[in-house]
Amino acid sequence: MPIPDQDGASAAMIPGFANHIVTEAVAGAVPIGRNSPQKTPFGLYAEQLSGTAFTAPRAENRRSWLYRLRPTAQHEAYRPYAGAHRFASAPFMDMPPSPNRLRWDPLPMPSEPVDFLDGIVTYCGNGDIAAAVGFAVHLYACNRPMDGRAFFNADGEMLIVPQQGALRITTELGRFDVAPQQVALIPRGVRFQVSLLDESARGYICENYGALFRLPELGPIGANGLANARDFETPVAWFEDVDASFELIQKFQGSLWSTTLPHSPFDVVGWHGNLAPCRYDLRRFNTINTVSYDHPDPSIFTVLTSPSDTSGVANCDFVIFPPRWMVAEDTFRPPWFHRNVMSEFMGLVAGVYDAKAGGFAPGGASLHNQMASHGPDRSSYETAISASLAPHKIDATMAFMFEGRLPFRPTHFAAEADFAQRDYDACWSGFAKARLPVQGDD
Repeated sequence: MPIPDQDGASAAMIPGFANHIVTEAVAGAVPIGRNSPQKTPFGLYAEQLSGTAFTAPRAENRRSWLYRLRPTAQHEAYRPYAGAHRFASAPFMDMPPSPNRLRWDPLPMPSEPVDFLDGIVTYCGNGDIAAAVGFAVHLYACNRPMDGRAFFNADGEMLIVPQQGALRITTELGRFDVAPQQVALIPRGVRFQVSLLDESARGYICENYGALFRLPELGPIGANGLANARDFETPVAWFEDVDASFELIQKFQGSLWSTTLPHSPFDVVGWHGNLAPCRYDLRRFNTINTVSYDHPDPSIFTVLTSPSDTSGVANCDFVIFPPRWMVAEDTFRPPWFHRNVMSEFMGLVAGVYDAKAGGFAPGGASLHNQMASHGPDRSSYETAISASLAPHKIDATMAFMFEGRLPFRPTHFAAEADFAQRDYDACWSGFAKARLPVQGDD
């Protein structure tokens, strides 16, 4: 069989979010008019990959049919995998949930060769994998490609947010590049491999155990705005026919398991369906903001949401704070002081976050559990209340938040890390007491 061009295939993408797509690396690989004929084209093996239950409502049902060189069922038993020893899962029980506000400097780059999988470290999480509730937050730092091996996650989908260094992600359904200011969403169960397009890479991962990420409802905003479906991109079919030893690692109920294949797992010649990896460029987000007064709720910055069983309360929201114009009149423009029933994990891809004048660096992170008091630090507050309210643009920035209804439990690694900021609370010290008028004054 002819193999698609190795260099050009990475750039080919199909626009749209969760569209039903038909794509072939070899013409005629996908059967017409049926999914599983008695004899498939070229003797390929038909396999359905289901991301939702068969009986899920049509609007929520996600699945794809893959046509591959070999069946994925053809493998030896899995055995425990000894690597990635800081890759943890819910339920998180090694540390108690903390009401304290936490913040970290950027995750250090590895001093020894480490690939994407072994470079994952877990900061915190909530929920329970077995109950399909909650999510975990990881960071990764790596400096070598995943040569000769692949990974898939049976516990949840993975939203990858690069902060430094571009990645090439090869999946069963195609391959694509993702760089800082972009994100990649890998569905549960999809096998993938990460290579580096730079010497090293670092970023964030949201591992979603709950309902699949989807675009949020727009309500009064109308038909357009926020993350538009057309700006998500899905790779076209791409495959390799390589007969060589290949390690396949999976995450199952919180543990990592490994087996060896005698061939590449990336042998899907064609596929059709609406369950597939995708890429989104955060710079295409259509930001909605006030043109009169007051700072709107941060829900207007939601890119993707994973709903819960309670209407209007998310299992997980992915929210960004991108470049935007600030024009509000008689308004404190940075994010206000807040106590929230939701729990918030924040990261910074680039620039400066407008509520933190210092201490929150690109590659760093912060955690504010439910009802933890937070908001602008004293320096940011004093600058904001004395600033001229002429229109100005917050530029060269990209912060984000993973927000959910359940409190986060930090891992022991994150709580005890050398780069945890023990003095984080000090950024709110020194605020002057408000001055009330003296009784009897006019």
